Amino acid sequence: MAVTYLKTGKPAADVAAQDAQVRKIVEDTLADIETRGDAAVRELSAKFDKYEPENFLLTASEIEAAMQKVTPREMEDIKFAQTQIRNFAQAQRASMTDVEIETMPGVILGHKNIPVQSVGCYVPGGKFPMVASAHMSVLTASVAGVPRIVASAPPVNGAPHPAIVAAMHMGGAHEIYVLGGMQAVGAMAIGTESVKPVDMLVGPGNAFVAEAKRQLFGRVGIDLFAGPTETMVIADDTVDAELCATDLLGQAEHGYNSPAVLLTNSRKLADATLVEIERILEILPTAETARTSWQDYGEVIVCDTYDEMLAVANDIASEHVQVMTDRDDWFLENMHSYGALFLGPRTNVANGDKVIGTNHTLPTKKAGRYTGGLWVGKFLKTHSYQRVVTDEAAALVGEYGSRLCMLEGFVGHAEQCNIRVRRYGHRNVAYGTAAE
Repeated sequence: MAVTYLKTGKPAADVAAQDAQVRKIVEDTLADIETRGDAAVRELSAKFDKYEPENFLLTASEIEAAMQKVTPREMEDIKFAQTQIRNFAQAQRASMTDVEIETMPGVILGHKNIPVQSVGCYVPGGKFPMVASAHMSVLTASVAGVPRIVASAPPVNGAPHPAIVAAMHMGGAHEIYVLGGMQAVGAMAIGTESVKPVDMLVGPGNAFVAEAKRQLFGRVGIDLFAGPTETMVIADDTVDAELCATDLLGQAEHGYNSPAVLLTNSRKLADATLVEIERILEILPTAETARTSWQDYGEVIVCDTYDEMLAVANDIASEHVQVMTDRDDWFLENMHSYGALFLGPRTNVANGDKVIGTNHTLPTKKAGRYTGGLWVGKFLKTHSYQRVVTDEAAALVGEYGSRLCMLEGFVGHAEQCNIRVRRYGHRNVAYGTAAE
């Protein structure tokens, strides 16, 4: 049994050094936004996006003007995608029910699912304006019932991107800002003179946006740590090299640092895929980005067995996992660490990214070990409550509670229980008092 790496990416130390640089830049930038507010945000927008409008918040008429620039075909496509995403989000929401149960006579316990009260949804722009991210965050928050949904995306060519604005507006955004990068998430989380802070930040972004969310976590909630796009293709000899290469490069084009991994038990398929990748890179319009990403972050791993493939896949915990084998359901049953699975050759990550209905904001950098992706439940907080409705229950629980408090040395805690025993127990003896 063996695992063979035909191709590896950058050394881990190089990646860590880059991450350290990003951390310092983000820390300084967020401190500047906290100190100088709108002035800092305006300077950052001018520096990075060459954009200095009178107001970053779009008015109703500006939203309408932007939407007028979206073609009828584009508008229909956006509506179709939002219908699929809304349908799945509504089904997910329906699965989350409030609970109330009488656990013993007179004791009622329950929980309620309450929407986060304000959410900042970041939609990436840059080289590829990600219209779909508006559906994934804004629309899903709307289905969850969030009462204040703030959406922000960078300008494209010095103006709001019409399709992004349309998707935000149709998805249910209450405020739409034309702000990008660190200045957007910083303004939404910290607040400025013109931007009221939110309770939670969601949405993908570049390394600086991801790091800003990490540093702001605690001050606000976040959906997850969504760094550069990652993809893994798990394949055997039931599929060909063209399919594997296409699925790897289809995600490698996202950015210069998007890991793409082929995991297979077929050396023949691995070799053929390496050749096919080079062929496609010669004709792919986004080859400049995809080639750098593949050279620096691409990997080809050959295993002897399916069990080895499974173990390596769970260890890598990739964001997108495309499974094309003779046992896709076995991988579905046994995979436990990943962002989302795409099962079978008819399925692909791009459909998940744009239209099929599942959410494309997914965990990266091994975060799939402890969290899933963005979904309607991320916008809901499950809060418990309790009610004691009989004297007998108050006295009985109080007796146990008092003794257990004293077991830990919490005398004041015990007295909270004791006073209920005295008042509702209908007898003079207080069980488990501090005096005992």
